[in-house]
Amino acid sequence: MGEVTVRVNGKPYTIGCADGQEARVQDLARVFDEHVGMVVSDVGAIGEVRLFLMAALLMIDEMQDLREQIGEANSNAARVSAGAHEMERRAAYAISDAAARLERLLGAS
Repeated sequence: MGEVTVRVNGKPYTIGCADGQEARVQDLARVFDEHVGMVVSDVGAIGEVRLFLMAALLMIDEMQDLREQIGEANSNAARVSAGAHEMERRAAYAISDAAARLERLLGAS
């Protein structure tokens, strides 16, 4: 098991992680520290537990917004795909109909 020391709000914390995930944990801690910094700039020093809780809630709020955006994008993609399928079906019918008319015209000659 790997171990990495990260800094959040100017303090070091040693975190256990899977081997090879140390850089990922460092990156995640950096993002969390940025959110902690935003909370500090908004509300000041309010105690580490409350500070971390507010930063976590801020991150979860952002994550929920992104999930909603992904859901909307997936819904839009499904509608576009269904519309494209319907257009393909109509185009195939129009081509088939035109081919049948041509065959009748050529057969009548």
